[in-house]
Amino acid sequence: MRPQSVIIRTLDLGGDKFLSHLEIPREMSPFLGWRAIRFCLARPDMFKTQLRAILRASNHGNLKLMYPMISGVEELRQANILLGECKDELRSKSMPFDESIEVGAMIEVPSAAMTADILAKEVDFFSIGTNDLIQYSIAVDRSNEKVAYLYEPAHPGVLRLIKHIIDVGHNANIWVGMCGEMAGDPVFSMILMGLGLDEFSMPSVMVPEIKHIIRSITTQQARDIATQVLSLPTAKEVEDFTRSKFKELGIGR
Repeated sequence: MRPQSVIIRTLDLGGDKFLSHLEIPREMSPFLGWRAIRFCLARPDMFKTQLRAILRASNHGNLKLMYPMISGVEELRQANILLGECKDELRSKSMPFDESIEVGAMIEVPSAAMTADILAKEVDFFSIGTNDLIQYSIAVDRSNEKVAYLYEPAHPGVLRLIKHIIDVGHNANIWVGMCGEMAGDPVFSMILMGLGLDEFSMPSVMVPEIKHIIRSITTQQARDIATQVLSLPTAKEVEDFTRSKFKELGIGR
């Protein structure tokens, strides 16, 4: 991928992702349980093995590192302490790595979103994890068929959280990306562009369509659309308004 960048998310097990040979207990509420950064901080031996590997790989390209499921600055600082220990271990063995490797945090927990100004002082970038952020914010299990209809990326509360995260990141002079299905959904591309999102992560099959949409409008048009969307009271009105804009602008959706 050089000279393009690659972001490696540290071990993100738990929730709906498991490895059979690891002793991760089955939980009543796995998405709220022992997972991601919580698991890694409880198993520093395993976590540091991965951190050292990422650091060593950073010597061969433009690599960035990202912690998932951060809920507060304490977890972030603990993770960075372990990262610092790994850097010291590699230096003691004269093993090269990128001393300026960028470190980011996934913002996918409401507590992280609301304390983004604190977290922004400790990292180089944010990545908004919309899949979990949406289900935690609306209190809906996206795998539960009985309440799946409540899982709404266009919910005004979700859009306001996203705007807050982006604004806080930019105020702290860090860039903000998004990973999660929302970033690859054409319905939201103009809104996210207007909110100031710097980087979209999506399946490769969606890249041409999202590129086409982004290239079809100006930044100011996207900002105007985002401003209008933030004033709408329901997810349905947000989606209807956005689709009307596609037709008005002749983008073809």
